[in-house]
Amino acid sequence: MTRIVAIANQKGGVGKTTTAINVASSVAAAEKRALVVDMDPQANLTSGLGIDAAALAGTIYRGLVEGTPATDLIQNTELVTLKVLPAERNLTGAEIELVDQPRREYRLRELLEPVAEDFDYIFIDCPPSLGLLTVNALVAAHSVLVPLQCEFFALAGVSELMSTLNRVRASFNRGLEVQGIVFTMVDERTNLTSQVMQDVRENFPGAVYDSVIPRNVRLAEAPSFGKPILLYDIRSKGAEAYLSLTKEILNDEAESTR
Repeated sequence: MTRIVAIANQKGGVGKTTTAINVASSVAAAEKRALVVDMDPQANLTSGLGIDAAALAGTIYRGLVEGTPATDLIQNTELVTLKVLPAERNLTGAEIELVDQPRREYRLRELLEPVAEDFDYIFIDCPPSLGLLTVNALVAAHSVLVPLQCEFFALAGVSELMSTLNRVRASFNRGLEVQGIVFTMVDERTNLTSQVMQDVRENFPGAVYDSVIPRNVRLAEAPSFGKPILLYDIRSKGAEAYLSLTKEILNDEAESTR
């Protein structure tokens, strides 16, 4: 069965897109069929995988607003088993254009249904706000992976996100689960980082992954070359961290299906 994972946090700049690109790429490297969906109008995931949205005949905007089939929109990447459903800046307009449409919260779910069986995993990169695009992602997903930066307001932010997930469960998607929380852009030399990690683990026992994603120059450079870290510098600490995280995610899935 296909596993659909939304990568979400209502705060920007916490590594959602980096996590989406590199977990999806690591899953593909493990010979799983993966699709990564760009639901952020900034389209950083799309460019981060080397795709020029301006040169495409269509993006996810057309799928959500005009009903164009996903098969006409999905693009290849450098990894054979990794595909991408790209975005463009016009996606900003989808929030407004869908407001009065029937089943507006289910557009992404209905777009993905015909192609879901072609993939083992689908990862959705959400925008950094709770708008209609994020709601669509949460309605389409089986679970949510939460990237979390170790900063002063981190615990409050993740608590707010959990409240949002509860509201989505109650109204649209009863089966939505928390995949897990992953610490990103970690600098373990600071006391604040250690304190935040301890507080989050105490407040969300069993929900936090052991793997942490460090601040890493090579990881930050990779998107500007249109490559996941595995193809840019597989020996970097960033690559090692995402491979470790992906191993945990795959092991969790294997255990849940036993």
